[in-house]
Amino acid sequence: MTVDMTTPGNSGWIEFSGPNAKQAQEFYSKVAGWNVVPVPAGDAQYPAIMLEDGPIGGFSPMPAATGSWLIYVTVSDVNAATQTAKDLGANIEIEPRDVPGVGRQSIIVDPQGARIALITYESMMA
Repeated sequence: MTVDMTTPGNSGWIEFSGPNAKQAQEFYSKVAGWNVVPVPAGDAQYPAIMLEDGPIGGFSPMPAATGSWLIYVTVSDVNAATQTAKDLGANIEIEPRDVPGVGRQSIIVDPQGARIALITYESMMA
């Protein structure tokens, strides 16, 4: 079995949010050796972290008060996984929503306070 970003259970994407995305890109490029490349995202450009020929994550263009990383875990059905998380005591920070060109995602905060994103990629929904 080949594991890729669309394999359910895989942490297929990471995303940085913080007060200065450009500064974070420079920092992590030096620390982790990442190549950050702007890729089309609708009408804008998204700074993607590239390893070999593919992206593994990126830097949110939306500023946040403090820096943090968000892990996207692939699930077969975002709606069902989000409901299960809620039933098990998670808070739903962002209800399931469609992100054009990406897929369907939600953000939950588990009962211990950890924040994580759930995602089903468009290619999985075809």
